[in-house]
Amino acid sequence: MISTEIKNIVESMIFASEDEITPKQIKDITDRSGVRISISEIEESVKLLNEEYLINSKPFEILSIAGGYTFATRKEYGRFIGKLFEDKQKKKLSQSALESLSIIAYKQPITRSEIEFIRGVNVDYIVNSLLEKDLITITGRADSPGRPILYGTTKTFLKLLGLNSLDDLPKLKEINEILKNQEIEGITEADIELFNSVNSPESGSVNETGHQLELLTSDNSPDNPEYADEENEYENPEKTEDEEFRNISDGENIHSINETSGEDKTDGGSII
Repeated sequence: MISTEIKNIVESMIFASEDEITPKQIKDITDRSGVRISISEIEESVKLLNEEYLINSKPFEILSIAGGYTFATRKEYGRFIGKLFEDKQKKKLSQSALESLSIIAYKQPITRSEIEFIRGVNVDYIVNSLLEKDLITITGRADSPGRPILYGTTKTFLKLLGLNSLDDLPKLKEINEILKNQEIEGITEADIELFNSVNSPESGSVNETGHQLELLTSDNSPDNPEYADEENEYENPEKTEDEEFRNISDGENIHSINETSGEDKTDGGSII
């Protein structure tokens, strides 16, 4: 039986924390304060608190985000909260940035050249932009010749998507079934090709069995011509791993890479 005092302690710490706070952090703080609370008691307290909020029709709840706890309004009130912060919305990611981020999320750890192989275009600017936004990070170096840098997603990525861990990402098989059986507005032939590239066994190891899709439309229209040059990206078939790693040396600022490679190609919208 969890006492009211323990629930109040857990609730107050989650409420006061600016970022998500883990059960271990809560336990460490209470231990130093002379109050002994176990991890299981903290988890049970959160469960009971959420049940109380639901019974009392509270507009908020405690969510598990990026491995920790945080308060959040319930999704049914999201449209009102969105209006409240309408003028403070962050810039959206461009279509090309979303594609590259999706590839990294599902194929991590992954090298820059592997991303370029899947997308078919140079991704220097996009990768550096995602690094600056703290959506991806350098996770190490591959064992292949040249020891290329490996990239993976960050806790910020999980927080923005409202995920507790990467295991909560939609499975490729689930996305495959949706795209195969439904005609979804806004899905283009280019989107289908990107999905097939990510889902293809040839493009790297994926935990799901690869399935190729065809776009379901009423008129079976071909590739969307507007999509191809939306970001004005350029191909760079002559780029080599050696050139990339002459730009990225140990101790060098990652954000200075290719700073003259071109002007901002994001379309000026907001991250989530």
